[in-house]
Amino acid sequence: MQVLSFKTNGQWLAVVPQLPPIPGAAQPAAPASEDPATAEAKRALSDVMRCSNLVVLAGLGTSLCVQPAVANGPKAPTMWDLWQQIGARQVAAAAAAIPVGPNFQQLLTLVGHPAAKTDIEALMSRCRLAESFLTGAQKDEVTKFVALAEAHIIAATNFLEHNHPLPVHTEFLRRAARRPQRKSRMKVFTTNYDRCYEEAGRQGRYVVVDGFSHTVPPTFDAIHFSYETVRRLGDSESFDPIPNCFHLYKLHGSVDWQRQEPSGEIMKWVTGGKPVLIYPRNSKYELAFEQPYLEMIGAFQTAVREPDTGLLVVGFGFNDNHLAEPIMSAIRSNLSMKIVVVSPGLAPWNNGVVNGPGECENNKYLGQLKSLAVAGDARITLLNCGFEQMVPFVPDLAAETDLERHVARLRNIGVA
Repeated sequence: MQVLSFKTNGQWLAVVPQLPPIPGAAQPAAPASEDPATAEAKRALSDVMRCSNLVVLAGLGTSLCVQPAVANGPKAPTMWDLWQQIGARQVAAAAAAIPVGPNFQQLLTLVGHPAAKTDIEALMSRCRLAESFLTGAQKDEVTKFVALAEAHIIAATNFLEHNHPLPVHTEFLRRAARRPQRKSRMKVFTTNYDRCYEEAGRQGRYVVVDGFSHTVPPTFDAIHFSYETVRRLGDSESFDPIPNCFHLYKLHGSVDWQRQEPSGEIMKWVTGGKPVLIYPRNSKYELAFEQPYLEMIGAFQTAVREPDTGLLVVGFGFNDNHLAEPIMSAIRSNLSMKIVVVSPGLAPWNNGVVNGPGECENNKYLGQLKSLAVAGDARITLLNCGFEQMVPFVPDLAAETDLERHVARLRNIGVA
């Protein structure tokens, strides 16, 4: 892990890993002081967590740490993985004489996509554009490929199984989701299609407020975000908000959402409808202003403008303008907001083979955040690490509840 903030003099400070004590060796009389990078990372995360309003923007990076439930099982795909898998799937379908359109190389030529540019989002964008001007058999071929690619994206991102091990997500929720009564619920906004946060919330016995009703099947209505879950104290008229609750906004849809026709209602775990997803292509900005995405984007824009807001951006590359622009606008106008950006590629890197300047040099939004931090903006901290490396640094502000201890005991004996 590396840290950059107004206290690091424009430099990336590396966290010094703590060595385990040597058995039998004499222990020092006083514990060693933390290195400056560790202390700064903990300070920044603590400041964000202690804000009255805690907002988390989670991207693909929060799912890449999820290990397969079984050996060689499916795991969260990267954009590169999707490119490889969709290309291989179409080749396999063509070899089996399944009508999926032209082969992969012919498709790239047909839509004008450079073969050297392995970007599935750019390819899908070109395919949608080509559909608008191609005619006849060529248009049909592109349409078949788009349908195959979208079906594969849904299947590839639906990799979670029941009781899938999610140690990083569950630990993050345990540390961050339990908020004091005087503070608002944590709001998690995610661009991921998968169900990592829902499943981690289920395993930890959290109430996940995601905009869906408690009916069967669950039906989306944004009014549910304004409801509160409380516990009634005996026969009295007193109510207490339950501690284990957070709000979840899926900005680009979810693998378990289906839009039913002709009603247009969005339901969970039903069949016969149309998947509700914003697929990777350059029309994401326009689609984000359709329902239900408009509700999510509006809630995000409102959340980052609230006073005393802590924003934790983790695993998100600032490549989606419709999300990056509200963040930058809030930074310009909301002087009480604190922000921590977490990603493993922020700092310049060298893996022993290839050097890279880091995302802060390649992405204009991250570059602006870095420049503000170097210029002395105390609200901004950048952590060059992954989601799983960050979680141990998140402060545990609330005591473990009886329910959490009970669930942990049940899991330890294998009956949860």
